[in-house]
Amino acid sequence: MNAPLDLHRFTLEPFEARRFANLCGQFDEHLRLIEQRMAIEIRNRGNQFELVGDAQRTQATENLLRRLYRETEASELSPDMVHLFLQETGMEQLATPAKVDTSVALRTRKGMIRPRGANQQRYVKSILDHDINFGIGPAGTGKTYLAVACAVDALEREQVRRILLVRPAVEAGEKLGFLPGDLSQKIDPYLRPLYDALYEMLGFEQVAKLIEKQVIEVAPLAYMRGRTLNNSFIILDESQNTTLEQMKMFLTRIGFGSTAVITGDITQVDLPRGTRSGLTHVIDVLRDVPGIAFTHFKSQDVVRHPLVQRIVEAYDRYDNRNQPKPKPKPKPADNDPGAIDADA
Repeated sequence: MNAPLDLHRFTLEPFEARRFANLCGQFDEHLRLIEQRMAIEIRNRGNQFELVGDAQRTQATENLLRRLYRETEASELSPDMVHLFLQETGMEQLATPAKVDTSVALRTRKGMIRPRGANQQRYVKSILDHDINFGIGPAGTGKTYLAVACAVDALEREQVRRILLVRPAVEAGEKLGFLPGDLSQKIDPYLRPLYDALYEMLGFEQVAKLIEKQVIEVAPLAYMRGRTLNNSFIILDESQNTTLEQMKMFLTRIGFGSTAVITGDITQVDLPRGTRSGLTHVIDVLRDVPGIAFTHFKSQDVVRHPLVQRIVEAYDRYDNRNQPKPKPKPKPADNDPGAIDADA
């Protein structure tokens, strides 16, 4: 039997026409998006709302709409932002009023960046409180973007002197051949996601100036051997493609006054078959070492298109179904002299 539908009424105060139009979106597109994702019906006359659907979902939707209405005081909402608010909390957290830690914010030249959702907040707090941090999880959870934001914030506040962007030059199952150009041009394709985040936070010209002054440095992981990095913010991206030896080498480069963030997705390892990932290994080795923080992201933390989350979940289900089952140990034969009589 279907659960009985609940009629849930509430009013958004104070009513301001500009903010309310911002909340609803053009042709009520924001309300229609929430309606679709929460599987309820939204009716409103002005700032008076009626929500029809499952009781837990209608209460969750009220909490979401109140959060979004508070956001309209300072921000112009877009469908992307509404999607992010839906993603960051999840139904299990939306059922109670969400507590957003507004104290966690990162300053860049292009504005303030606030982590969305409890896991992103924990991740940023860990980066601020620990010298070595691991962000592990699927694509689209903000691991790299927030690491770059923390690096820019630290540079802006003069907590570090430079930013180092490091990535293993491993091809994602493809043979790209020999890339032309100097070292920077060869490694650029592998570091494009990091560059994109920097351009968004600092602007293209400023990033180019900082690279020229070597305040921002890009380097393949192999070139880190023998260096000691002091007063630096170091980001190792795509760390699932490091070997055990490379991961150990990188972690022992950290000097005084430095922060390191290591990001990766252990489900997308592109190393040769039979080579163990340094990231999966280091999780076991450093799990209980004081001063090192691990943040594990899940598919629910994905902040891209909603289909990305469903794709990640579908792959997880497929992998779980197709994992080889352990073979049962053979029972000793009755005439085996090594057999143990349970009744003896």
